[in-house]
Amino acid sequence: MLKQNHRAWVEIDLSAIKHNVHQLKSLLGAPTELMAIVKADAYGHGAIDVSQTAIEAGAAWLGVATIPEGIQLRCAGITAPIAILGATNGVDEIKAIAEYRLQPTICNPKQALIYHDVLSTIGEKVPVHLKIDTGMSRLGVNWQEAIDFVQLVQHLPNLEIMSVYSHFATADDSDRSFMQLQAQRFEQVIAALKSEGIYPPRIHICNTASMLCDRKIHYDIVRTGLGIYGLYPAPHLKNTVDLRPALTVKARITQVKEIKAGTSVSYGRSFIAPQDMTMATVAIGYADGIPRGLSNRIRVAVNNQKVAQIGTITMDQCAIDVTHVPNVHVGDVVTFLGGASENTADDWANLLGTISWEILCGFKHRLPRINVTNAIDDRQPAIWETTATN
Repeated sequence: MLKQNHRAWVEIDLSAIKHNVHQLKSLLGAPTELMAIVKADAYGHGAIDVSQTAIEAGAAWLGVATIPEGIQLRCAGITAPIAILGATNGVDEIKAIAEYRLQPTICNPKQALIYHDVLSTIGEKVPVHLKIDTGMSRLGVNWQEAIDFVQLVQHLPNLEIMSVYSHFATADDSDRSFMQLQAQRFEQVIAALKSEGIYPPRIHICNTASMLCDRKIHYDIVRTGLGIYGLYPAPHLKNTVDLRPALTVKARITQVKEIKAGTSVSYGRSFIAPQDMTMATVAIGYADGIPRGLSNRIRVAVNNQKVAQIGTITMDQCAIDVTHVPNVHVGDVVTFLGGASENTADDWANLLGTISWEILCGFKHRLPRINVTNAIDDRQPAIWETTATN
């Protein structure tokens, strides 16, 4: 059996998650509830702990993308309503949704009829969320066909309409014209439903970006993902609320060595030492979620000093320049993202031409998630102890 003070890991500050939920809820009127989006293992932060923390902080709903994500939360003892935001169609999927008391998204009439037929055979009734496509063109029935769709579902006795909702395509854009067009289409759908005597129990359209820029469309639920994890969907939204990043990525040094001027470092010889240097190898790489495209482009922190990452980032390892950092040893901790590094997911995303969501979701599961209350002391040396078992 192997005991170790981890080669590399992700630290999660659950107090930051709680703070962010409180901050986001402070923007909501009393009737509006907050749905914490915890899909993709809570954007890499650990779905169970984040869900429990968000609920304690006042989130009324949880949102996931897949059935297994919902089942994981139910098996952890979480009883809050869980909405599945992805499409589900199979017989076994529908039975699992009923068994684990999940609430699926219904996107079109055919899917609704499949659900009704399967649920009829097992004698179950399931609450559902009806998705209206107002311009995202991903899931949902076209907004111009929404009335017939909602009326159909309303007459299927094994489906209980829990909400009608849509999703913005450009809410994080400073140009709000298309977002406003989508909001107008959604308002037209809701008004048309009411004219037919149909009053959905809940309506919702806001993600984090839209909830920060327009309180008039908070409606009954806001679906907050990125904001819960302490990041802003766009630079122009940074002054709207006080958010704290919750994730820090760390790894240990596994070797320290002297290299001569002219020595190349790592695959492809992308870095050539301009002078005699001290180099440290760190046990983390692109298989852990440090993008290879950041090679030779980022600074990290060791012993409270900023240093450059050098050479090509490889699958499991990378190198840093510690020439000017005294007393660097094997086992010392290097902070790559958050914390002393002062790097944010936005910084990395900007360097790579991508979005912070992708950075957060990229940290792989071979990196343990450790709550900061149980955080590893950066000064503690690495200890690998192997115990043989028969």
